[in-house]
Amino acid sequence: MTRAKDLIGDIAFDRRRALLMLGTACAAGSTCSANAARATGKTPTKARIVIAGAGAAGLTAASRLAAALDGAQITLIDARKEHFYQPGFTLVGSGIKPVNYVTSSTADYVPMGVEQVQERVAEFDPEGNRVVTESGKAYPYDFLIVATGMQLEYGLIEGMDDKLIGQNGIGSIYHSPAGALATWQAMSAFADRGGRGVFMRPATEMKCAGAPLKYTFVTEDYLTRRGQRGKAEVVYNANNKALFSVPIVSEKVRMLFQARGIKMNYDRVLKAIDPGRKIATFSTPDGMEEQNYDFIHVIPPMRAPEVIRNSPLPWQTGAWSVEGWLEVDQGTLRHVRYRNVFGVGDIAGVPKGKTAASVKWQVPVAVDHMVAEIAGKSSEAVYTGYTSCPLITRLGQAMLVEFDYQNNLVPSFPGVIAPLEELWVSWVMKTMALKPTYISMLRGRA
Repeated sequence: MTRAKDLIGDIAFDRRRALLMLGTACAAGSTCSANAARATGKTPTKARIVIAGAGAAGLTAASRLAAALDGAQITLIDARKEHFYQPGFTLVGSGIKPVNYVTSSTADYVPMGVEQVQERVAEFDPEGNRVVTESGKAYPYDFLIVATGMQLEYGLIEGMDDKLIGQNGIGSIYHSPAGALATWQAMSAFADRGGRGVFMRPATEMKCAGAPLKYTFVTEDYLTRRGQRGKAEVVYNANNKALFSVPIVSEKVRMLFQARGIKMNYDRVLKAIDPGRKIATFSTPDGMEEQNYDFIHVIPPMRAPEVIRNSPLPWQTGAWSVEGWLEVDQGTLRHVRYRNVFGVGDIAGVPKGKTAASVKWQVPVAVDHMVAEIAGKSSEAVYTGYTSCPLITRLGQAMLVEFDYQNNLVPSFPGVIAPLEELWVSWVMKTMALKPTYISMLRGRA
């Protein structure tokens, strides 16, 4: 079966109309525009700045610092050579985009004047103001930005191995571009024949918490389009008593699930999987529960990388200490105990913000505070917890859900895009407009 042939005729759209609608949306909000208020002059400094991690947050920080400072020694440390556009993994896993849509080269986004070190950080020493790489080389710093992202922990699910993705009805879009493609192939085969589809999210903090819901919606839609919905049961297992962390969005998803016959289980956490028998075991308030499946979308527990967990940098107590998230102030992203350390992106131990859209708002705040300190000034910049989730609800429609720490809906395009309505323009935003905005963000221009 050719990739996403279900879309032909149903959601083939006029590009001129898409551009017109997106132009209207951009006129109503700030997301599509570059910073209009960027200062024209650079701050002179000899500061040594180390950025640990070259994902979305690290590259964005490098670009903004290079643009703001004159004479700084900026070092970007990460072993990765490929850069993954992770918001596109859902699109690859849904047969909407080809696998190469999400892959580029990290070096393409490293700004001039920034030293790129292709090694892993082996040790963080905030007392000595240095990081040490796996080769044993130490990099002293005056300021440190931690942007290491998070770690997927498939091994914490008994019987699960990432090598199983794409086999025996097991999918997981989070793992990699290849894993997303293998998941699409497994899900598409399931949509061709029907059966029992099992979906879930982990009990840990996670990146893009809307992705488990998106993939449930998309799978149900493929089953419907291929005439197999009557032969299928679709089950979503929430890890707690809600479907989404924002109550009004959770209720909207509940209503959509109910309308589409998607069964909802609450307080279910995947603990084990038996690939041979196609049995998934979940913990419940009443004990363990087995669920059979023909297709299962496994989302592993997620936590801070081991190098962070074994350092002095995580929260020492509280909800974020168990998984090792960085102990930062939620408004400034500055470390609570080490004032010359900032944490941005997935690693930050804050109530919201593990999305690429959050990086767009987090990094300018952290950089503004750092540059102000270098210049002997103070900054009033505050990150309010902005998080965005373009929640696909069926092929050709999505809800553009944006919210903050207080669970307030904070739409970027009021009067143009209603956040809780299934809209074609929100689908266009997700599938067409967000990647160019993301690339602009990496280059420090969004």
